[in-house]
Amino acid sequence: MAQGNPFDLTGTVALVTGGASGIGAATCEVLAGAGAAVVAADVDEVGAQRVVDALTEAGGRGVAVGVDIRDRASIEAAVDLAVERFGSLDAMCNVAGVPSDGPLSEAPESEVDRVLAINVKGVLFGCQAAARVMKAQGRGAIVNVSSTGIDVPHPANGMYAMSKAAVSMMTMSLAIELGPQGIRVNAIAPGATVTRFTERHFYDEQGNRDEARFGDFVELMRSMSPIGLVGEALDQAYLIQYLLSPAAKYVTGATFRANGGQSMVW
Repeated sequence: MAQGNPFDLTGTVALVTGGASGIGAATCEVLAGAGAAVVAADVDEVGAQRVVDALTEAGGRGVAVGVDIRDRASIEAAVDLAVERFGSLDAMCNVAGVPSDGPLSEAPESEVDRVLAINVKGVLFGCQAAARVMKAQGRGAIVNVSSTGIDVPHPANGMYAMSKAAVSMMTMSLAIELGPQGIRVNAIAPGATVTRFTERHFYDEQGNRDEARFGDFVELMRSMSPIGLVGEALDQAYLIQYLLSPAAKYVTGATFRANGGQSMVW
């Protein structure tokens, strides 16, 4: 018989990259609400501090830290801060990432380097930094952010989808490597989720804000869902909470899709 709340995170410590906005900010708020002490890490330290101020005002515990996930030393320092401030690191959420639009066949080297440095190397550095602490503890859970874009190729999305496919394979590989040390590793693959990440669809080719253009994007994404929805950041944050919680103790090496049915895999 189940006892207590299997989604409770009281007494745990979570680090969230990309914690200043979007899915990262929502994750900080949800995890703090579930009882975790939260380290909101972001290149936008001011934004991360705003998130922490809000969650502490609501009764939670947290600290903000500036992090450039392209820099291994930067993410290592954030992990060390979590341990120094709160005593452990039980959960690592590698949320930070960047979009990339345009034909993959024409992607300049500078764009390839930018996307892979953040979306692939940055996630790996986060996993490695967390694993160092979690191995010594003999426990921990890591959640990486992939994308529903890995399921079906779309024009002008190849660079981004390629980087996120790497995250899913990275997740499976690390789940095998780290499982014997008591560490679970999973990924989420969000479908269309309205956040600052999708704000680029507000703008036309000349850089002018176009509300109708964004509305068309939302309606297109909604039309791809059998239940006629687009996602909110909280939809992804609650999935992350599940994967970090005792409720998911038997779950590792998987990529979970909160995407309104935009893609279905088996």
